[in-house]
Amino acid sequence: MARAENKETASPTARLVAELARTMRVKRGWTQERLGDGIGYSAAAVSAMETCAQPASDEMLMALERVLGDGTGFFDTARKYIRMEKYPDEFKDYVPLEQTAARIELYAMDFIHGLFQTEAYARALIGGGYPPLSDARVEELVEARMARKALFDRDPTALIELVLEESVLTRVFGNKQIMREQMRYLAECARRRNVTLQVLLSDPGSGGEYAGGHGSLNVLESPNHQHLAYVEVQEESWLISDPAKVSRYAQRCAKIRAQALGPRESLDLIERLAGVEV
Repeated sequence: MARAENKETASPTARLVAELARTMRVKRGWTQERLGDGIGYSAAAVSAMETCAQPASDEMLMALERVLGDGTGFFDTARKYIRMEKYPDEFKDYVPLEQTAARIELYAMDFIHGLFQTEAYARALIGGGYPPLSDARVEELVEARMARKALFDRDPTALIELVLEESVLTRVFGNKQIMREQMRYLAECARRRNVTLQVLLSDPGSGGEYAGGHGSLNVLESPNHQHLAYVEVQEESWLISDPAKVSRYAQRCAKIRAQALGPRESLDLIERLAGVEV
């Protein structure tokens, strides 16, 4: 939503996009209405972008590249930096590593991992947090989270292994319909050739073995085979590169996977929760 206060808080990239878009529009002798017609937005939306009352969305940047880009790729490049500026400070160092990783091992025990969230689930989760966020900030964070999904279809393909706590599948965010749609989306993700999805049952069984008690965890392997771990709690985060520590986290991930249901059984459970006949 366009707001006057956004002009004061707009990021450096949003300001650069606004100035360049306006300069290129004026150079062509176009009105804001003429540019809006070309990119599928109103003149008011173009004005809001140029004044940073409502910085350009990802979709608007793609349209600006098509209409004003002249083959420079500037607006396409700006998409990456604007997305980065929308992430919370504690997450900004992690995202570029995630997007280029060759392999990602994930364990989520509180809610569906961000890479696997639907838009409605993410909005309910982010919008219901504390301290409360403005509607505009919620939408920024939802858009940034959805943009991370480009990883699924990246070439070269990333191998993604996710283990979810069983309780995550039944903890309702939003409403039951949002959860059913989230379960269907999880099932769709689980069928991807580059994704392995498993569920760690809440009941560890008679053996009592449970490796997931230390919290959610991400372990990454970079394209040059460097291994990193990322942990986050209470809006604090740590990106860990010490080989001994990362090795321990990787071993923990392996143990969690071994204790979880197999991929086929996990998919059956998710499909039942989604109301899909199996």
